[in-house]
Amino acid sequence: MKAIIFDFDGTLADTLPICFYSFQAVFKAFDNKELTTDEIKAMFGPSETGIIRENLVDPNHEQAIELYYEKYREKHRELVLDNEEMNHLLQQLKHEGYKLGIVTGKARRSLLLSLECLQMNDLFDVIITGDDVDIPKPYPEGVNKALDQLKIKNSEAMFLGDSEADILAGKQANVQTIGVQWLPNYQTPAFEIQPDQMFHSVEAFKQYLQTVDRKN
Repeated sequence: MKAIIFDFDGTLADTLPICFYSFQAVFKAFDNKELTTDEIKAMFGPSETGIIRENLVDPNHEQAIELYYEKYREKHRELVLDNEEMNHLLQQLKHEGYKLGIVTGKARRSLLLSLECLQMNDLFDVIITGDDVDIPKPYPEGVNKALDQLKIKNSEAMFLGDSEADILAGKQANVQTIGVQWLPNYQTPAFEIQPDQMFHSVEAFKQYLQTVDRKN
């Protein structure tokens, strides 16, 4: 196993609350519509800009997108807390020689904001965002692009995510799939498509990696 690729929202960082807050602000301001978190989750797939362009009735999409980013930045440090356990995991994996990647449906602009706020800027060898693919997860394009850029085989990588779309994308890319529910907020309560492994704590995943290393 040479590379560990992560989804971002709900997997590496508890960012779903800031996403919900920002979308709710946008749809209230432009469509005068109150959205529930479940209604927002149902829109997930495209990047934030794609979600706004596809779902907002008001035609002022560019203004709405700017409001989204304004709200995202404004409340990030309040709604998204640093996670020492996650930071330690990433540092440990880096130290052990794993290549690290992110494949996310987020737009690059919001991802970079989050990485900056969480001081994760310099940890990843490859980053594929919703801006970098033609078809978002569950299509495997993002995972395949990450593998190509890392120059590794699919048998040498695993993909971790908190949503059905993550697991399906990983399976279609023929990498090992890891379902996670280790942060307070995650997308999929129960996976219909079963991942190869499932973890509810970072520590359990670290222990599993040790067994993988021993087998190899």
